[in-house]
Amino acid sequence: MLMFREGFLKPLSEIVKTHGKVCGYYLGRKPMVVIADPDILRQVMVKDFNNFTNRRFQLTTKPWKDCLLMLRNEQWKRVRSVVTPTFSAAKLKEMVPLINTATDALMNNLSVHAESGKVFDIHKCFQCFTMDVIASVAFGTNLDSQNNPDDPFVHYAQMFFAMSFFKPLVLFSILFSKIMAPLVRIIPNKRREEIDKFFISSIKKIIKQREEQPPDQRRRDFLQLILDARTGQESVSLEHFDTTKHSDELDNRSQQTPLPVSDQKISHPHIQKSSTGHLQKKTITEDEIVGQAFVFFLAGYETTSSTLGFACYLLALHPECQSKVQEEVDDFFTRHDFVDYTNVQELKYLDMAVCEALRIYPPGFRFNREVYHDCVINGQFFPKGATLELFSGFLHHDPEHWPEPKKFIPERFTPEAKANRHPFVYLPFGAGPRNCVGMRLAQLEIRMALAHLFHRFSVVSCSETKVPLDLKTFSTTAPKNGIFVKITRRNV
Repeated sequence: MLMFREGFLKPLSEIVKTHGKVCGYYLGRKPMVVIADPDILRQVMVKDFNNFTNRRFQLTTKPWKDCLLMLRNEQWKRVRSVVTPTFSAAKLKEMVPLINTATDALMNNLSVHAESGKVFDIHKCFQCFTMDVIASVAFGTNLDSQNNPDDPFVHYAQMFFAMSFFKPLVLFSILFSKIMAPLVRIIPNKRREEIDKFFISSIKKIIKQREEQPPDQRRRDFLQLILDARTGQESVSLEHFDTTKHSDELDNRSQQTPLPVSDQKISHPHIQKSSTGHLQKKTITEDEIVGQAFVFFLAGYETTSSTLGFACYLLALHPECQSKVQEEVDDFFTRHDFVDYTNVQELKYLDMAVCEALRIYPPGFRFNREVYHDCVINGQFFPKGATLELFSGFLHHDPEHWPEPKKFIPERFTPEAKANRHPFVYLPFGAGPRNCVGMRLAQLEIRMALAHLFHRFSVVSCSETKVPLDLKTFSTTAPKNGIFVKITRRNV
């Protein structure tokens, strides 16, 4: 545990360098198997997925226990089959106006910093932006969190992300999990209970309001799409869960694809009889809807704001790359009045710059999986019940696959370069059926914000810009003490 006081990324990298790409360590009394071999990662995440379906988590309170990150087995499969279609191209196009509103607020806030000419923390601006997007898209709430810091949503969100990994109760839960698991359920935790109560009551209140509204007046956001899924037949099969591979099939074929019989084994509480006496699948419960809105916040806030911050930081340090981004977005805005889901795909160099930022600073740099049955992969035995830590963060910096890995080179992500590289040495959103379900929304949000930003402004490094950047790497990779830069208005 002492090794990880400053985060997980650096110590885990040292373990792999010392002991090889399949190795391990003890987290308290729990053995963790670290895997940084791309061929084994492919096997675990995709080819033998059915033997590694579940993540190993021990959180048991609501709304945590009902979110996709925590769900297991058939319950995970059922909820994922309903949630996945809400991120199809057609559905994301409906969310573009909501993201645009948050983007306008971001541009207004950046204009203030451009006028002042002073150094500021751009990461903090992006935290406000991503919080505004999540509040709008997942919680049906309009925010301008930078100018309304006293809003209850902002207050409880900040409380949540201020919770420490190294508090005594958390430490003992990791070190002595079997002893602590039953105790954690009964030991009062007023801070956590207050946060949970706020988010649960907020979402349930919005659900009640939506049910009382006429259908044509309901806001078209993620929450409404999930509410519609309670009664709709829209679900996809396991083979379409991987949004990195099946985006076209998801958009074109599977909007009305029922789950195959093998994927419909679900627990009795979610089966109900229709008026004709036939069994009907209750696709998603209200508690599960609350859980998905919560995980949207949990997984989408810090990861997206950090990626935006890292991209701007790297482009500020490499003005020649920033100039290429600006030329591309300037040309883009001569042909389009606004950014949407379809035309943002034209910004090829911006996409390469974002991909390279995600390589250097992957927000999700490790994923865990539980071994369901004893198995052997590439000659390595993995026992039933073992926890595998899939360490993609090491592979993102492995000189075997990335020459000069510390350098910012967007051209690593040309179509030709990608085709010549092992696909499992770059995993910013995971891979396989359990990859990040909100990947395409995050990509859209990041590219829309950056297109507007670099069309209007230049980001400039200064004496206060920290090189190299201090990082915190506990659950995700994020700037430790902000990202300080200056911003200037462009004459476009």
